Order: sequence, then structure tokens, then C-alpha cells
Amino acid sequence: MNFECILYEKNQGIATIKLNRPGVLNAMNKQLWLDLQAALEDAKEDAQVKALIITGEGRAFSTGADLKESKTRSVAEYRDYLVELQEASRKIIRFEKPTIASINGYALGSGYELALACDIRIAADEAQIGSPEAMVTSSVTGGAFRLIQNLIGAGKAKELLFTGQYIDGKEAERIGLVNSSVPLKQLETVTREMAEKIVANSAISIKMIKKGLQMAQSGISLDALMDFEIEACLTCVSTKERQESLEAFAERKKK
Repeated sequence: MNFECILYEKNQGIATIKLNRPGVLNAMNKQLWLDLQAALEDAKEDAQVKALIITGEGRAFSTGADLKESKTRSVAEYRDYLVELQEASRKIIRFEKPTIASINGYALGSGYELALACDIRIAADEAQIGSPEAMVTSSVTGGAFRLIQNLIGAGKAKELLFTGQYIDGKEAERIGLVNSSVPLKQLETVTREMAEKIVANSAISIKMIKKGLQMAQSGISLDALMDFEIEACLTCVSTKERQESLEAFAERKKK
């Protein structure tokens, strides 16, 4: 598949989407969001894909909205842009397969909000992460009002959003904004290793676990969640791979 604003590849059960506008530090335009949605649909439908990595080409993950383009948009055009942004974010949040954001550099505004939508975030120590919307008279998108508070709590979320302060990967790890921070030269390897660990496990198990975690955050009752847990477990143990998994696990224990 050929895209204008992203690079997309699949290898050994792992799909990788790389934002590819390095000349503008992967700033986001409408076409990027459309390309991203198309790649997500392909990864969703491909049974061979068991995990998805999103990263950026060059020095940035993404610096957020392309402000040069936004200057010339009418309100109607801006609404159209935001609709596509939100739809892409919804697709990532609801994606049935595990998603990993590999934050290789600047991750600002809607760029970092894209990473927030992923299940796991691994950042380079040198990455610069922030939400400068209040500095440019804008507001956050991509479900970030909920997602950032879920990770670091309301007080710290307000501090970062109100001040527009940037933090590096190490500080982001310390406060729980990313899962881990590693030297840039190790980022690709560490991200790939994480994806490979996920791919080695049962796809149906992970699908059920991810769905259950999402339901738990949605505010459903504990009784309803526990009813789902029964059905999720039965769905998993009824598969053909169940016995193979048990045998493989027993063999690992012997070693």
C-alpha cells in the first residue's frame, strides 16, 4: 500500500505505521489522518497482524497540527480536519489488537495525543513531550481530557496542560505518562522486543483482556464486568490453540 504521509509495513505479525512528513517534523494535516485510518483498517482486517507500532520518521514522533496549514483554514475546514483527527483517534483507542507508541523525538499537541491513544508508550530519553495548545489558543483532542488524567491524575494533568510545559522521556516515565524511557539508539529495538513478546502470546486472549480493560474504564458495574470475564474466559478456552498453549507452557516450565 502506498501513502502520501505515512510509511506502512508488516513483518512477522507486527504492523508499523511511521508518520512521514519529516520536513515539518511530522506535523499533522488532514491527509495524514486519512492515511493513518486506512492503515489501521488494513492492520485490523489482516489476521496475520497481532500488534501495531506507531512511530515517526526523522527527529520527531509528531509536533502536532500543522500550524502553517491551520492559518488558512476556514472554520468549516477546521471542523472537517478535527472530525478526521477524532475518528483516527477513536480507531486507535478501540483497536482490538495491542498498540505501542514508539516516541522517537518531539511529541507535541495532537502528536502526543496520538501516543496517548495507544495501549503502551515507550519514549526516547531525549524525547520532548508536551501539550502547548494553551500557548497557541487551541485545545486538546484525541480523547486526551480523559486519557491523560487516567495516566497521571487530575492535578498533574492540569499542571502540564495549563502551563504547556515540555518534559523529556525520563520525566514522562517518572510520572507515569509513558511506560518506559530508553536511549534513542535503543528505542527501535526495545519497542520491537515488546511487540514480539505480545505477538508470542494468544491473540484471542489479548483481544479479550483488552476489551475487558476498556469495559472496566467505561464505568460499567462490577457485576456486569465479572459476567463478561466468564464469557471471555470461555471464549479463550474453547479455541483450538488452547491445548497447544498448555502443552507449550508445560514444556517451558520443565526447562
